[in-house]
Amino acid sequence: MTIRVLVVDDQAIVRDGLVTVLSLVDDLEVVGEASDGAEAVAAVERESPDVVLMDLRMPGVDGPTATARITAGHPGVAVLVLTTFADDESILTALRAGARGYLTKDAGRGEIATAIRAVASGQSTFDATVGARLVAQLAGGTAPAPVATPDPTESLRARFPTLTPREADVLGRIAEGRSNPQIAAELFLTVPTVKSYVNQVFTKLGVRTRAEAVALVLR
Repeated sequence: MTIRVLVVDDQAIVRDGLVTVLSLVDDLEVVGEASDGAEAVAAVERESPDVVLMDLRMPGVDGPTATARITAGHPGVAVLVLTTFADDESILTALRAGARGYLTKDAGRGEIATAIRAVASGQSTFDATVGARLVAQLAGGTAPAPVATPDPTESLRARFPTLTPREADVLGRIAEGRSNPQIAAELFLTVPTVKSYVNQVFTKLGVRTRAEAVALVLR
């Protein structure tokens, strides 16, 4: 199945590079491009992409605002952020807006293609830098540190007391960008069992997607 991709970036040279690179990937089709958030929202209406590769900081309508509009009006469209910024505020703002994934612009073609496939299939995905910050947030810190940190599962249970220990463990792994098969392998569970835990977590937290769950964890 071919994944339809819309590329959004205010720098023409970056857009051109992304379009060229992604066009070389067999299962990806670039169906349009936009230079700001307003153009992105209009292009989604016009082109019906599966995935929007979204820059964050653009003049006019910025990436988070466009992401919120796209995900509200087109819940079947996945937004994958590709930006130079990996600070906590940028990550949190993007996830709260509804982005399913977050990459920095030092990602290579293979990593970007893999992330596009992941968000198109409903998963959340983060690069190593962003994942490390998410882990630090889960552990109650602001950056990775070599010293001992609080157990993320216990921290999540303290914040969300309706969760069982297993549900909190699953939530923590969702926030780290793990897919259901990855969680199943790490916890020695079946994939259907993990799906059941994920559904229970979503119900208890009042969220519908993995991105919403991660945004709630980082709040």
